[in-house]
Amino acid sequence: MLTITQALYDQIVAHSREDHPDEACGVVAGPVGSGRPERFIPMLNAARSPTFYEFDSQDLLKLYREMDDRDEEPVVIYHSHTATEASPSRTDISYANEPGAHYVLVSTADTDGAGEFQFRSFRIVDGEVTEEEVRVVDAY
Repeated sequence: MLTITQALYDQIVAHSREDHPDEACGVVAGPVGSGRPERFIPMLNAARSPTFYEFDSQDLLKLYREMDDRDEEPVVIYHSHTATEASPSRTDISYANEPGAHYVLVSTADTDGAGEFQFRSFRIVDGEVTEEEVRVVDAY
């Protein structure tokens, strides 16, 4: 289960809406081994595409160095889908290389009548996708 604060949830949703119609992407870092998302890090979608996201390689290298210096790891890796439901695509699954991370997908398309967006979390390990419950809390 992903437990995330309302503030972080709101930041991920806001970033997804701001970058629409392009896919948004980013990371929420947390202390190594804690499993607790704490620091919101919106990234630039280098692909600038409504159907694909790509972290800029230089930005990603800088981010991982910074997280290493702060004893952090990526707890949540998020991106948005702009025209489809919040479910990992084959490309998303093939690029998932952080087995300990929660992969959050936000859909900014109303594909199921559930409202303006969907916010879902998945674990992706060795190509296996498992959806998990999302619990939004005021604070940890």
